[in-house]
Amino acid sequence: MESYRELADEVAADIASGRLKPGDRLPPQRDFARRRGIAGSTAARVYAELTRRGLTVGEVGRGTFVRASTRRRGTALAEPSGTRIDLELNYPVIPEQAGLLGDVIGRLLRPDVLEASMRPVGAAGTALAREAVADLLARPGWRPDPARVLFAGNGRQAIAAVIAALVPPGARLGIEELTYPVVKTIATRLGVTLVPLPVDEAGLVPEAVEAAARKAPLRAVYLQPTLHNPLSLTMPAERRAELAAVLARLDVPAIEDGIWSFLRDEPLPLAAVAPERTILVDSLSKRLAPGLTIGFAVVPEAAVPGVTAALHAGGAAPPRFALEAAVRLAGDGVLETLSRGKRRDAEARQEIAGRHLGGFAVRADRRSYYCWWELPPPWRADTFVAAAARHGIAVTPAAAFAVGEGRTPNAVRLGLASPPAETLAHALATLAGIARSSPDDILAE
Repeated sequence: MESYRELADEVAADIASGRLKPGDRLPPQRDFARRRGIAGSTAARVYAELTRRGLTVGEVGRGTFVRASTRRRGTALAEPSGTRIDLELNYPVIPEQAGLLGDVIGRLLRPDVLEASMRPVGAAGTALAREAVADLLARPGWRPDPARVLFAGNGRQAIAAVIAALVPPGARLGIEELTYPVVKTIATRLGVTLVPLPVDEAGLVPEAVEAAARKAPLRAVYLQPTLHNPLSLTMPAERRAELAAVLARLDVPAIEDGIWSFLRDEPLPLAAVAPERTILVDSLSKRLAPGLTIGFAVVPEAAVPGVTAALHAGGAAPPRFALEAAVRLAGDGVLETLSRGKRRDAEARQEIAGRHLGGFAVRADRRSYYCWWELPPPWRADTFVAAAARHGIAVTPAAAFAVGEGRTPNAVRLGLASPPAETLAHALATLAGIARSSPDDILAE
């Protein structure tokens, strides 16, 4: 008779060959035992062994499934390292996330519900989805009008559509001098001229907006007033009011990127301070995950036709399945639970960064998922990025965020969200060691 380990080896071979694919459900243990002619207790040991090896996962009430990926083994920073520790991409995942999502999404897989969720939907989404987004964005004293909510497939599509609607080719878009790199790519594709605007400790400088507009008209201003990427700055309420007054005098609309604002409850978004002049763009990619996201925008009534047309022209309609999932996740409280969990997770990761990067010139907010590190001399950002890569760690140089041809800060951004906490700690300790060493010594190794 085959031992339970031999039987587990056979199933493992089926997984390795692809005959059993990630997400496939194994037969119930009783059926497995009957087919193999073994005792139920032996089947249970087979399934336990597969789980121990990290090949399967059991879900109460649903069964045993092939894992989406197997566990990585080995030391995180072994040299030479074939494992890349990614501190560039920044997608937070907390341990309870998969279970919370699975419970809700499983209900969408009923044939009748699935059929309805596969139908096309336009930029206006559905009434339930608009209400869900309005509730999601609401703050004490402010809730956006659901009738002003439009949808895209993701946040990038929403940003591109809003820029296309407001700024014609060749026209000028004001933007913070350090900004989300994807916006630079979008502007290039649309033929939009980016005008870098200075930032101080309180965020975008209103006087700089006015000065730039005096030189030549600005068609809009794009900014990230809450947990700015990469600087982690949050514009205080007083500065938001000052900026709103300047935009009103200039008759210039604002594009407010609120992608990370779910990590802070205050202050109120610029869209609440200047609702008729601000388009608030957000998505679920950080709250949930890139694979289950939608983008959305709260649009002033006068701009709704233009943004709707741009979304349709860009083929940016939201997938209805993701839209329906978002409605259910919001209604069941899952989105709020995940937001609270990710706030705690961000603070824990900032504590890790503080332990390993203490003493360096690091700018961060305890509620954000990234750090802005002004490197000590004689390090330059390009050589530091190269040295980090030699240790299997990917970081982002300041040049990726810089707009225009001015002096680029000698800095890097560290995304803290993606690696496991233990791996993050090892990576940050390694980066601190690199920074304390000579570039010549590190790069000569």
